[in-house]
Amino acid sequence: MDRLRIVGGQRLQGAVTISGAKNAALPQIAASLLSPYPLELTNLPDVTDVENMLGVVRLHGADVTRSAHAATIDTSAAVSKET
Repeated sequence: MDRLRIVGGQRLQGAVTISGAKNAALPQIAASLLSPYPLELTNLPDVTDVENMLGVVRLHGADVTRSAHAATIDTSAAVSKET
């Protein structure tokens, strides 16, 4: 189908907020452990997988502050194992 034509009804107007993607958020949260600086990740979806991953980052010593659809991750005190 190349096209969808809707006839009648009322004209649409307004705004739609697109939620962040879980599959994009999880690797970004994991990568935050590599940064020595505090990071703010925005547009994070409110799903269990994201909360669990933030918990894993906390277990490694990072300070995580969560707000509605964002998280600030400070890894300056995170556990580091040198080999």
